[in-house]
Amino acid sequence: MTWFGDLPPAGQALLAGCFTWAMTAVGAGLVVFLTRLNRRMLAAMLGLAAGIMLAASYWSLLAPSIELAEEDGLPGWLPAVVGFLLGGLALRGLDVALSRRVGSIRDEGAGTAARRRTTLLVAAITMHNIPEGLAVGVAFGAAASAELDSGLAAAAVALGLGIGLQNLPEGAAVALPLRQEGFSRGSALWYGQLSGAVEPLFAVLGALLVVTARPVLPYALSFAAGAMIFVVLQELVPESQADDAHHDIATLAAMSGFSIMMVLDVALG
Repeated sequence: MTWFGDLPPAGQALLAGCFTWAMTAVGAGLVVFLTRLNRRMLAAMLGLAAGIMLAASYWSLLAPSIELAEEDGLPGWLPAVVGFLLGGLALRGLDVALSRRVGSIRDEGAGTAARRRTTLLVAAITMHNIPEGLAVGVAFGAAASAELDSGLAAAAVALGLGIGLQNLPEGAAVALPLRQEGFSRGSALWYGQLSGAVEPLFAVLGALLVVTARPVLPYALSFAAGAMIFVVLQELVPESQADDAHHDIATLAAMSGFSIMMVLDVALG
């Protein structure tokens, strides 16, 4: 099945990355109408994002990684485990570096500290968009490199759609706090969408990596999955469950997001 005509893998990844970036901008656009999200809505949106990313990590990344490894004569679990753990460790390293920057603002004046906090907020969301862009690119590169049936191409499309959906709350999570810090609506919208600008870039890099280095493909798929799961467990799940009054809503939203992504992947395949 051909989804993007005769476009090369990098071009397909670029289109998909631009779509996920656009969805981040749509989420950031909520700042035009709102100044804050109530806790119920925030819990639901974060739960939905977590569910989508969990399902996408398995059906669009880990399952193809295992399949490709077995076709290459490797134990199916080996690249999946190695890449998965390396992806989590890479995001942990980025988190540690960011935490050190957070600690450096504690002794500053209130005004300067507020500005630095907003910068760190944008940086944190941007950092967590890197594995999402990478995952999209790796998936589209895998679809081209593996030369399998349409299942892997369908998984790549489903992954792009799923990540686009979960980028809606991420855009809002950047733009609305900036608005509360005193930024204008336009500035908050600008910085909110800017946090997703890394996704097309890393989508192209991910596609080029797996197209030019076929043996790393199973590891690259599972690496992207591990990075995404780290974000889910470290950020999305704890934040969605932070308010005891709405934890059931967050859990049901996560199950809904997981189901949506599962249906997308199976239906498109």
